[in-house]
Amino acid sequence: HLNSPDRLESDSGHERVIEDGADRRRTETSADTEQTLDSFSGSNCDNGAESHVKGQARDVLEESVNSETELLEETEKEDESAKRKRKWITVGNKQSNFISIMNRFLKICIYVFLKTSFRLTAQLEGSHSDVPDACFIRAPAGAAKVLRCEVADALSCLMVTGSEELLSRVIRVKVEHGAAFNFPLTVVVPFQARHRSSYRDVAVKIIDEDKRVSYIAPITTEGMYGGQKGSFAEVKVYSVGLFAVVSCLKLENYTIPRKGLSLKLPMDPRICLNYLPGSFTAPVIAQTTIQPLDAVLLASVKSRNYAYHSVVSTSPLLYLTHPTSRPLRRPLTVTLPCPPNPAKKKATRGQTENQQDQQSQPEMSNESLVVLGSRDKQWSVMDKVTVRSLQKGLVSFDLMENFDRLLVLRLLSPLRPCHLACLAEELEESVCCHAVTVVLLRSRDEPRALLVAVVSGRDLSWELHRLRAQGYSDPVETSSEISMREADQLLLRFTGNITCTGKVLYTKDGLRITFHSQRKNHLLVHLTEVDLFGNYSSPHYKGTAIFYKVTRGQLEWRDDKAVLKDTKLLGDPVCKLSLTLPKVKKPYSAHYNSLLLWLSEELSEEETALLALSLRLCRSTAQLVTTRAGSGGLSSRAFTILAMWRRGLPAVPNQPKASLLARYLAKIGRPDLARELLLRQAGATRQESQN
Repeated sequence: HLNSPDRLESDSGHERVIEDGADRRRTETSADTEQTLDSFSGSNCDNGAESHVKGQARDVLEESVNSETELLEETEKEDESAKRKRKWITVGNKQSNFISIMNRFLKICIYVFLKTSFRLTAQLEGSHSDVPDACFIRAPAGAAKVLRCEVADALSCLMVTGSEELLSRVIRVKVEHGAAFNFPLTVVVPFQARHRSSYRDVAVKIIDEDKRVSYIAPITTEGMYGGQKGSFAEVKVYSVGLFAVVSCLKLENYTIPRKGLSLKLPMDPRICLNYLPGSFTAPVIAQTTIQPLDAVLLASVKSRNYAYHSVVSTSPLLYLTHPTSRPLRRPLTVTLPCPPNPAKKKATRGQTENQQDQQSQPEMSNESLVVLGSRDKQWSVMDKVTVRSLQKGLVSFDLMENFDRLLVLRLLSPLRPCHLACLAEELEESVCCHAVTVVLLRSRDEPRALLVAVVSGRDLSWELHRLRAQGYSDPVETSSEISMREADQLLLRFTGNITCTGKVLYTKDGLRITFHSQRKNHLLVHLTEVDLFGNYSSPHYKGTAIFYKVTRGQLEWRDDKAVLKDTKLLGDPVCKLSLTLPKVKKPYSAHYNSLLLWLSEELSEEETALLALSLRLCRSTAQLVTTRAGSGGLSSRAFTILAMWRRGLPAVPNQPKASLLARYLAKIGRPDLARELLLRQAGATRQESQN
């Protein structure tokens, strides 16, 4: 499953001495093949899939043997004299080493692939993910007996923190208890990044069995594995646990010498930090991270509070970490991009350069630039700092204090410092929030299959178009926009006469959908009615899907599961969407109609009244009975009552309608009619089966 055989060379520490000639080598490899295929007997795969993979593995190994045989035959022809002098040879060259390692590697890699692929398919049916249902592991010989790999997507809500975004499935790799295992281990996790950015990087996040967290930069992020070319994060590890590929903000570490430093950040070369000589008395290590704030985010925050209407633009949010024990001795010059007023660009289109310069002079005098700094999570306006406006929307200013976060705002008119601090807090909070919409869609092939999709607002139209192409109808119900952060969950509960059934586990808390901004957040459920005889007067069963929001802070790690701390923290639902299920109508049975005619002639007036009460006909139905029966007599009225009751029942296959009516007859004191009804129904059923 690996794209380059050269990677396997370092894992080999063995040499084999074998008899010269192709026959002996073929015999040994065939034995290895059988031993490799026999190791699958303990897997959880079905027999058909197991035999199929066995056949594939046997073909691969036989091709390796044939290629090696051809190589030996060419060698024998070229050097027959050396062959007579030496009967035994030591296979230690690159090609022979590769063959011996490939035998061991196929034994491990195919076994792990089987365990992962089949278990993923079983647990994630209906997840609609573009990421392949597999991970790839390269380990020392013998690891297949003690190494296990499985999906742990239920813990994805606990795999990300801060501004991280999940790009892959969560994979758990573990070693059987008490088993000896030799590290290192190479793990390859497939992932997909929907939105790429120069401000973000890809890393493999690992949470070991002791809940310790570590990040590893992948050796490679592109390659060919399992016959598929795509994005794969490959890492070499020395422990097992939970593995996931995450997208995180790039962190730049740099050393500031005593002679000073002028640094352009690789994430955005427009951002520059200029340390003068003597800024620190000794070399120090600093860190910086950039969080972009786009115009759409600013517009969204401004729309919620009119007090921010004079804010034109904002710079990126700059996270800056200096040693707290080393204060700045000389000013630090910071250069940040802060775009000019976008309305000016539209107004000045078509004007000459002189006209634009003349017009920009009075407009620039009305604008102001403000620097905000944060220390200990408290934003404040830096009144004593002067901001200089440079070319191409760049601004610069000097600092004499250490701040962990910096932000520049361009204003059309002055704002109160409290409003500016609140704006900075809202921007920092909103950058990690996403406006999502809950959409319910029906499958055209399965009317009772419901797809619950949580879609980001910017992807809504594209996602609906794609789902229609996959065989889903137009949205049954759509919610208003809901604000969610990465790894927040929606708790789904059903009320009314509709619930879910089938392979989806519906616990007492309900169904959970974990939101990840760069993954598909889909849940396929199969609906069924709660009460077969409910919603009597409607052609549909009716119910409601209720969604509650669960934040990451409301979840905790308990017994290797993500558990809601307290159900009382749920609060009010974020949305309620109505559901319906059609009642399937079946053709009215002729023999059953004759049974009702016979029964209506056997009932007295008192028995007809008691039967009407037992059948629990609603008032409107009773009035309709009187209208339809007219002056037709007692038997006509009794038949109309029975026919109305019969037509009001849901047409469910194999429903015991005759036995239900016989129960009512016995209840009103006519067990003889109940017994006769069942006998006549049984006879009619046998006659229909014979015909």
